[in-house]
Amino acid sequence: MERIVIKGGQKLRGTVKVSGSKNASLAVMAAASLPAGVSTLRNVPKLKDIETMGRILGVLGPRLKQHGNVLTIDATCYREHLAPYELIRTMRASIYVLGATLARVGRAQVSLPGGCAIGERPIDLHLKGLRALGVKVEIKHGYIKAEVKRRRGGKVNLRGPHGSSVGATVNTLLVAVLAEGKTIIDGAAREPDVVDCVDFLCAAGARIKGSGTARLVIEGVRELVGTEYSMAADRIEAGTYLVAAAMTGGTVRVTNCPVRHMKKVLAVLEKTGCSLRVQGQAVTLRRSGKLKPFNVRVAPYPGFPTDLQAQFTALAAITPGRSVIRETIFEGRFMHVAELRRMGAKIEVEGGEVIVDGGNELSGAVVMASDLRASAALILAGLVGRGWTAVRRIYHLDRGYEDMVGKLRKLGASISRKKEKNH
Repeated sequence: MERIVIKGGQKLRGTVKVSGSKNASLAVMAAASLPAGVSTLRNVPKLKDIETMGRILGVLGPRLKQHGNVLTIDATCYREHLAPYELIRTMRASIYVLGATLARVGRAQVSLPGGCAIGERPIDLHLKGLRALGVKVEIKHGYIKAEVKRRRGGKVNLRGPHGSSVGATVNTLLVAVLAEGKTIIDGAAREPDVVDCVDFLCAAGARIKGSGTARLVIEGVRELVGTEYSMAADRIEAGTYLVAAAMTGGTVRVTNCPVRHMKKVLAVLEKTGCSLRVQGQAVTLRRSGKLKPFNVRVAPYPGFPTDLQAQFTALAAITPGRSVIRETIFEGRFMHVAELRRMGAKIEVEGGEVIVDGGNELSGAVVMASDLRASAALILAGLVGRGWTAVRRIYHLDRGYEDMVGKLRKLGASISRKKEKNH
């Protein structure tokens, strides 16, 4: 086991390049298992989640190889239908193999997924989408058991009580592209992850209209062909480094930045008093004065992303005045709050809101990461905390940030990975 150790107080300066999108890569990996051939995915980050998805697909038949940021998927053979609990339990996005396996084999037995402990994430919308396409599905003994004798197009609305579901949209898409006839998905998720998945499928021969909108119209085709595709940049990683620059009072240029997918995030950063300069796919953030408080409401894309809520909570902790962040998607996504309090943050959770009375100096402490984005938030707090901070259980971080420690060190942070001491 390792921990990340940070000495706070260093202003970040320099340039950092954003890696490919983790969430989009996971969806496209599942999509790339539909053609009975070889697909090449570029700009794929080297992450634990990517490795896990590769292992799951490997059990089902496809062969995967990653060299650097290039991933090849040979899905000529897709023979199995059982995705075991031991692999599925570690990652929510593993649910994508449900749609992929149904599309290729006609039946699937997939363990209910796991992932970060950030609240209930029911799969009812996934099942609703699949049933609309003629799939018989039930849940027994912790497994989703599904079978379809004849995939047929259908019409379904996937808008749920907390908005549209990325996972349900992707799973429905994966079955619909190889189904007979037309499928209409209303209430489709509009996230860039879904757009990447749609764009890959279209490059492989699928017929899909409405990419990036809440209505997708799919005309089923008989088969798809292997193709090459380059992943979009990770907007959550980009946002994390911009928040790091804002918190430390430095000047950081973030390149390979998906600016068009980050309008809400950039708008909030400007409200904090930071100066932003956008040049193509690069954003330079500079802060020279005091931060200003802000209010944020998390919402499905194109709203403010839930995956940046924890990082902005850390920013609010050092911002003078009261900031309010309302979480509307995952009711349990506040586990980082207790750890930020250990560092001196004044934060209260009331219902779905985080109320932060900021401006106090944070102090270094030993803190425990509870999930992927909480890990990032605690590291950001450590960058500005007085003294030393040690972040434990960093395996969460390795699931979603490619070489975060190395990138922060290049920006001037005093940060390193250390082996945990045996007690």
